[in-house]
Amino acid sequence: MVAPSTEWRERVAPDEDTRFARYAKQIGELQAAETAKRGTPGRALHRKQILGMRASCEVGGDLPAYACHGLFARPGRYDAQLRLSNGASRHQPDRTPDVRGLALRVLGVAGDGALGRPTTEQHFLLINQATFGLASADEFAGLVQAAPRGNLAVLRYMIGRHGLFGGLGAVRRLAKGLGQPFAGFARTAMHSAAPIACGPYAAKVRLLPDNAAAPAARAVDWAADVTERLAAGPLHWDLQLQFFVDAATTPIEDPTIAWPEAAAPFVTVARVTAPAQDPTAVAAEIEAARFDPWNALAAHRPLGEIMRARKAAYYTSTQGRGA
Repeated sequence: MVAPSTEWRERVAPDEDTRFARYAKQIGELQAAETAKRGTPGRALHRKQILGMRASCEVGGDLPAYACHGLFARPGRYDAQLRLSNGASRHQPDRTPDVRGLALRVLGVAGDGALGRPTTEQHFLLINQATFGLASADEFAGLVQAAPRGNLAVLRYMIGRHGLFGGLGAVRRLAKGLGQPFAGFARTAMHSAAPIACGPYAAKVRLLPDNAAAPAARAVDWAADVTERLAAGPLHWDLQLQFFVDAATTPIEDPTIAWPEAAAPFVTVARVTAPAQDPTAVAAEIEAARFDPWNALAAHRPLGEIMRARKAAYYTSTQGRGA
């Protein structure tokens, strides 16, 4: 293990605001087109809510000093909500290969917010992959535009961007990420993939299920799988942080690189619990709610180009569905 370091740096390009506004506009147009097609408003990405749940987040005591910032500065228990989703911009069957998302909304916090005003919420947006498949916001925005037109459009986009062999390699990497085994939300670790601040430190976030002894998931109905488990009792996850140690080992600006646990082990900072419940009771409330990585304490502001681009994109998406 290498000691966590505060010597991390972001590299902010001078044209980011202009580019990010353009990406947000493009994504907003795709969102509006899907809304018109379906006749109902929805998110630009992670449109299909699989399930919404009530939960709690209990911050532990005796944490190492470098973890004791923001939400984790002191022990406490908070009400929370969970939104489980498929990553696509449209509704599609659970059997379709996709990125799976888990958004955690911690309520009742108090402090300066990452958007420059006080906040009472801390959000963590997590996926079932430890890294992103694309290194830059520019490439991601292009892929989002190509994806609704089908696999051939994605292939053409990647070849146009990287050349024949580079494009084929990029498509294979994306397909591998989408097709990796998924054991269900109760049994699969979920990751921020990109870092956030933790006071003067930087860290990635992981939600690790404590349900390993549970039976295997239903392969084609993630909602039924979780609902049946909740009917039998609560589900638990450990909320963990993995801290930046140096630019080579734990890069801030390249979310395609996994941070090695040997150098940067995870530290458990909180316990997330979803009690036994009927998730249909809160489904509409959670679907209407805003889940945004920038709806965060200033002590936990998102870091890196992908995260900075998400600020504009999530705002545009939120406005587009009237949330």
